[in-house]
Amino acid sequence: MHQRTKWGWHGQRFYFGKRVRLLLADSTPTKSACLRNQSSNPPSTSWTSYLGRSFQVPLYLPSILPQYSDKMLFAASFLLALPLVALAGSLNHNLHAARRSKSRHSLLSRSRYRNQTLQNRGPPGIQSKYNLVDLYQGKDFLNETQWDYFTAPDPTHGTVQYQSLPDAVAKKLAFVQDDGTTVLAVDDQTPLPPNKNRDSVRITSKKSYNQGLFIADFFAMPHGCSVWPAWWTVGPNWPTGGEIDVLEGVHNSNTNAYTLHTGQGCEIPAGNGGSPLKRNGHSKRGVAFEATVKTTNCASSGNDNTGCGIHESDTRTYGEGFNRIAGGVYAHLWNSDGISIWHFARDEIPADISAKNPDPKSWGNPSAFFSNEKCDIDKHFHDHSLVIDTTICGDLGNPTYGSSGCPGTCAEAVQDPANFRFAKWKINYIAVYQ
Repeated sequence: MHQRTKWGWHGQRFYFGKRVRLLLADSTPTKSACLRNQSSNPPSTSWTSYLGRSFQVPLYLPSILPQYSDKMLFAASFLLALPLVALAGSLNHNLHAARRSKSRHSLLSRSRYRNQTLQNRGPPGIQSKYNLVDLYQGKDFLNETQWDYFTAPDPTHGTVQYQSLPDAVAKKLAFVQDDGTTVLAVDDQTPLPPNKNRDSVRITSKKSYNQGLFIADFFAMPHGCSVWPAWWTVGPNWPTGGEIDVLEGVHNSNTNAYTLHTGQGCEIPAGNGGSPLKRNGHSKRGVAFEATVKTTNCASSGNDNTGCGIHESDTRTYGEGFNRIAGGVYAHLWNSDGISIWHFARDEIPADISAKNPDPKSWGNPSAFFSNEKCDIDKHFHDHSLVIDTTICGDLGNPTYGSSGCPGTCAEAVQDPANFRFAKWKINYIAVYQ
């Protein structure tokens, strides 16, 4: 057997230049090389690539040509392994193949980019700049020049007695904490006899708005058996002027429901993640959103107050789950193209919101999007006031109480003040941008 000259093996591809010199610099296999090859002997040949074509290259040569140095032997063997005819014949082929591969890769990349862009560019009609027009915080909510304290019987037939501002303050149902957080509460101290209404608070902004960006930061929200809270906006002559329920639920729900109420002739498309919209009378692209469409007919009346609803699955959006993480932000954008709503948990609030310089284009897909495809937004929504309330039982609480997991009846729950321990809004601020 011929004596073989050992060559170091680094598992590298071999080209003219530095990597070849590195290979020639070693005379014995390295430890890592032996581990890779599961052997203490270096491999006899290596597959390498040059101009897109693979070749086997000897890593040792017989000592039958002792007059040649090791480096010269290796260089000779390397050149012999790459016949010029083969290189010339393969060059054209591989250049075309490379171009085809690059073209396919480029088309695939563009396709993926388009799909990603469609899914993440957010709703239409977003302005480049939003200006702060109203900021409500702290004692602003206790100012009768800015907010009305509703005292009429509850239109949704709840078992509540809404309080005037002086009465709410006197009963400690409306106050500002030392840290500036505004609290609006349900009475959680008084045991009640049957058929007695419990004291609560409902406030409505003096000012009304036509379109805009509305951002509400809540530290906590009401929840509990029989409790039906809502943060919403509403126009005149309900339901003609429209209603947007941004944050609403009942009892011990753990997810939020977004709902619109309108007059006749307003619907939203079925399905979720791609509601189309209209521009100049023509349907345009869909808008992806995170929550799930539950009902599609927005038209409401005294006989059917369901509205069109999109429901969350994120348990941080409502009730106890919302409160445990110090609440968060609800932002809704209302323009002629539709109504978009975002929810941000406390540790996910965008910096631009905190800086009072909101940039909805950077927020990604909304939680819900109500399209103008089957609903003339400008016709069905106008002159909206802002509303925060907590009612009890009523049109939503009574029929859902039996399936809520709460004990007894809704009427019995009203009597026990312990059920209202967590029936409190804690408001950091509400900001309106246009």
